[in-house]
Amino acid sequence: MKQKPRVLFLCTGNSCRSQMAEGWARRLKAEKIEAYSAGVHPKTVDPRAVRAMAEVGIDISGQRSKTIDALGDVAFDYVVTLCDSANRSCPVLPARTKLVHAAFDDPPALAAHARTDEEAMEPYRRVRDEIRAFVEKLPDSLNASP
Repeated sequence: MKQKPRVLFLCTGNSCRSQMAEGWARRLKAEKIEAYSAGVHPKTVDPRAVRAMAEVGIDISGQRSKTIDALGDVAFDYVVTLCDSANRSCPVLPARTKLVHAAFDDPPALAAHARTDEEAMEPYRRVRDEIRAFVEKLPDSLNASP
């Protein structure tokens, strides 16, 4: 039996987009990929990201922000950068690891000037749903990427 590909979702802070992607992948693609997330400069998991995912029945409240080094010696088949900053500062990877860039808007930045909490949640929900659509195409879309 072929081993599932190991996919790392990488973002700058590992606080929102990469956490959402890991949550979606574990829910929707657990039989096809082994999902992880990390950050170049980890922060704490964003409470609004937790809330947005809970709204669709996925609990990411137990996930923690971490660096790639904190994942130990996991040999990733793919590293998916979810923001331009992580793509620019992605660490050097083994030759066998394929790098895929799939940029998504930054919900905390978009919500920064919201007048209400409900208004602040709008970009989180939109990006959550965009990430879901991306994850639904995995792992096939990873092999189609240049």
